[in-house]
Amino acid sequence: MAWDLKAGLERRRAEHLYRRRRVLGSPQGREITLDGQRLLAFCSNDYLGLSHHPQVIEAFRKGAERHGVGSGAAHLITGHGTAHQKLEEELAEFVGYPRALLFSTGYMANLGVISALLGRGDNLFEDRLNHASLIDGGLLSGARLKRYPHASAEALARQLAAAGKGERLVATDGVFSMDGDLAPLPQLARTCAEHGAWLMVDDAHGIGVIGPDGRGSLAHFGLGPTEVPILMGTLGKAFGVFGAFVAGSEDLIENLIQQARPYIYTTALPPAVAEAVRAALKLVKAEQWRRDHLAALVQRFHAGAERLGLMLLPSHTSIQPLLLGEPERAIYWSVELERLGILATAIRPPTVPAGSARLRITFSADHLEADVDTLLAALDSVKQKEGL
Repeated sequence: MAWDLKAGLERRRAEHLYRRRRVLGSPQGREITLDGQRLLAFCSNDYLGLSHHPQVIEAFRKGAERHGVGSGAAHLITGHGTAHQKLEEELAEFVGYPRALLFSTGYMANLGVISALLGRGDNLFEDRLNHASLIDGGLLSGARLKRYPHASAEALARQLAAAGKGERLVATDGVFSMDGDLAPLPQLARTCAEHGAWLMVDDAHGIGVIGPDGRGSLAHFGLGPTEVPILMGTLGKAFGVFGAFVAGSEDLIENLIQQARPYIYTTALPPAVAEAVRAALKLVKAEQWRRDHLAALVQRFHAGAERLGLMLLPSHTSIQPLLLGEPERAIYWSVELERLGILATAIRPPTVPAGSARLRITFSADHLEADVDTLLAALDSVKQKEGL
């Protein structure tokens, strides 16, 4: 019996869950061209505005001239070059871990770590709001997967106490990508220590943005390798380039090199990309003003949203979710904002739980204070129109 693919697509349309690609015709920035329309954008993960920084672009150009545009092979064949090696060393030093290992994407990194460390008979515990890549890593591993209520170290402790034999790994986002809040990492670390479990933190949305020198969620809480043996960070968000890394002990990294299939069986990042990340890393460390400006923008938006009576989730990071409830309402707000020249994407199930569709508003160091005021005025206009 043939699959009825058309019926499935029509069902998604009817439920306001259909997604379509838009065509970007400009670099990322505070203003972009999308499907030929110029828009003030509030939906990029380029939190520090480094994706188009001249020094990052120049490093990429020189890297391509020196190394070529492709690595040509997997890391374990001939694809691991001097740029990769230097970047791994610099990332390890930045986050304060013995070693770091590059992956092509954060998704591949999470799949690789969890499936390499766990198997049938082992135990994996995850926050209910974790990124899909952490969930899929658990499914791929074959380990017993339990999900604890969001940010509840107490519920995690009960699950760990009741766990069976086998290895124990707890995995959590550092900054949750759709809610923008931070995981209670100190409490989770204590719980893991009390129950003999390892803690893994996916800091895709924290690294570069929060903590001293932008060293992420762990640095924000004063934690390190002792409390969090496994750290994953991405290089395509605050760093503005592409790729990901896992930081950990010598033994952890060597085990991943031997056993992480998404690392072993894929072509290495282009070395020019690694050179661009190296340039971005220098800017992340040197230019605190970007994080300071970003924090000021978020504070300005919070104050304005409160005056307007908008329902924001409790986030003080660059991710500011405006909760709207049902998918059709989120789509309505997004479409109306676009009519006013503002791009803020509607996020719907299954990316977020049913009943919690939202606009995921994100800020960048590229934005101006005037941009925040423009956004607030547009949101107020849509709110007033909806109330008619």
